[in-house]
Amino acid sequence: MTDIILPAQTNNHGTIFGGEVMSYVDRIASITASRHCGLPVVTASFDSLDFLSPIRLGEVIILNASVTWTGRTSMEVMVTIEAESLTERRVTGVSFLTFVAVDQNGRPIPVPPIEPETEEEKYQFELAKERAALRKRRREKFDF
Repeated sequence: MTDIILPAQTNNHGTIFGGEVMSYVDRIASITASRHCGLPVVTASFDSLDFLSPIRLGEVIILNASVTWTGRTSMEVMVTIEAESLTERRVTGVSFLTFVAVDQNGRPIPVPPIEPETEEEKYQFELAKERAALRKRRREKFDF
């Protein structure tokens, strides 16, 4: 996903609002999760969004997303955020989100597993298992 940063998207520092970045991240991650499973998905968790450097007015935002892990009905998606000016391209953030596939009644349904192939995919897959366990422990603390 690629877009140019316009004045209405920036704050008084001339950089993109964090909420704008979050919106981009949620959109590309949901598209990626839905494409993986071929089903509608809902955002279950916005685990993290680390801002590494700002994206300035007039720069181009570039987002890349991939499914890093799958559970029975859920998927973790990693989004890398980059900024591009006329002279450079740099990583400006990284985010991890969890999505759940749902049927026409909004009930969770199974998703196809992923098979990590590259060393980087295997590395992210193993880290994702740890993040999934942490999410589970965090949710158990909130017995609603």
